[in-house]
Amino acid sequence: IVTQETILLNTSIRNNITYGANDIDEKKLIDAANGANASEFIDQLDSKYDTAIGERGVKLSGGQQQRIAIARAIYKNPSLLLLDEATSALDTKSERLVQSALDNLMKNRTVLVIAHRLSTIKNADKIIVMDMGEIVEIGTHDELHNSGGVYNRLYDIQFET
Repeated sequence: IVTQETILLNTSIRNNITYGANDIDEKKLIDAANGANASEFIDQLDSKYDTAIGERGVKLSGGQQQRIAIARAIYKNPSLLLLDEATSALDTKSERLVQSALDNLMKNRTVLVIAHRLSTIKNADKIIVMDMGEIVEIGTHDELHNSGGVYNRLYDIQFET
């Protein structure tokens, strides 16, 4: 699960990404950070993956925190992944980096994405649009965008087309 409110531990970046793993695979750790677009900022830190974060450590931006959470999900390599508003609290620049990381994470697995930002779901195989707790549309981005329905109106509002 990757949510809008990232939960990080007051420990090293390494321990945050590999949380729950019995044996840490260094290559897998670095691959996960690369896939999450996190290695660039991690490599700039004095202690790199051993940098402490949290209350007594380095403070990370919201986008950096999200990318650590995504790296954790990539490291765990689940067959089913839930993304709950994973980009909702980010500025545009951070969203682009996080969205790119999410695109990497979504490859070759089943992903359920809950989102208001349509950029997060645009590439989904199937989009389910809900309004007032009811399913009102189902289709691909292109199908829904061309339908003139709820999704199309939301898309036009968000992207001012």
